[in-house]
Amino acid sequence: MSLTKWTGLTDDRIRKLFKAYLTLAPKGVARHRGKSPGQACFFVRTPRVQQESAVLASLFCLLGVKPSMVVDEENPLPGIARAERLCQTFEAYLMLVPSSQITFEHAVLLVNELARGADIKLGECRACGGLLVVDSGLIGDVRCHRCAGGRGG
Repeated sequence: MSLTKWTGLTDDRIRKLFKAYLTLAPKGVARHRGKSPGQACFFVRTPRVQQESAVLASLFCLLGVKPSMVVDEENPLPGIARAERLCQTFEAYLMLVPSSQITFEHAVLLVNELARGADIKLGECRACGGLLVVDSGLIGDVRCHRCAGGRGG
């Protein structure tokens, strides 16, 4: 799903906003090139990314970015206000996880995929009760990496 469709902004408006950001931002900000990430399995691929995804998903829940239900399957999280909250949440996330493997575009994908719930969903570690991002098809004893003894929980 494109950022344009998700935010309701035109491609031209996004380019203008980015250009304005570059004039105000410190030097060295690189523009992302290529296709946006589109696979939800990225968030459960490794224990590190799964843990980072859980931190970001927690912030989504706490700051009201993730809705309790999806109204439109094609465009699950429309609106400028939600997009602004997503940006603020991602900035807060980077303060907590400065060397994150999750990019802003991954964050957009994560919140959309969690809202849909088709491929990934929020889960709870059976041992510690911590929030997890898990494969929606996962059945059984769900444990975080720490509680699983580092065996890929």
